[in-house]
Amino acid sequence: MRLPLTALLLLALVLSVVAPPARAQEKAAPSDTTDETRPYVTPPAWKSVEIGDFYLRRKRYRAALSRYQEAIKTDPYYAQGYLGLGKVYDRIGLKQKALEAYRKYLDSLPSAKEAEQAKDVQNAVARLERQLKTSKKPPAAPASPPR
Repeated sequence: MRLPLTALLLLALVLSVVAPPARAQEKAAPSDTTDETRPYVTPPAWKSVEIGDFYLRRKRYRAALSRYQEAIKTDPYYAQGYLGLGKVYDRIGLKQKALEAYRKYLDSLPSAKEAEQAKDVQNAVARLERQLKTSKKPPAAPASPPR
């Protein structure tokens, strides 16, 4: 007995709708490892500094500060992290912290090539030291009133 071609096509269509292939079912099933179970992996220090620089250019200082702090926590010897911290602290007005971060940057420079780049930082350190000295001067004693 021969079935007409249209009947065979209709039968194939019904079977594909009723029972999809096993491969399609396997792909739809969720895997056992989800993103929620994986621990957070801190990015390398250079990447955190790169993102911090992005935020700093956009004047998002809190975001930049957290990225630079993350970079220093990841690699305490990465000089660029301290440079970024100094820039952020300087821009938000925390001069003492900026001075400390700039000094750590200068102390952790690994090569003379980067020391050339550090001239701007040395100028910033000198400026911050002058500003801190002038702001900490005690007020002059008032002159005694004439009798």
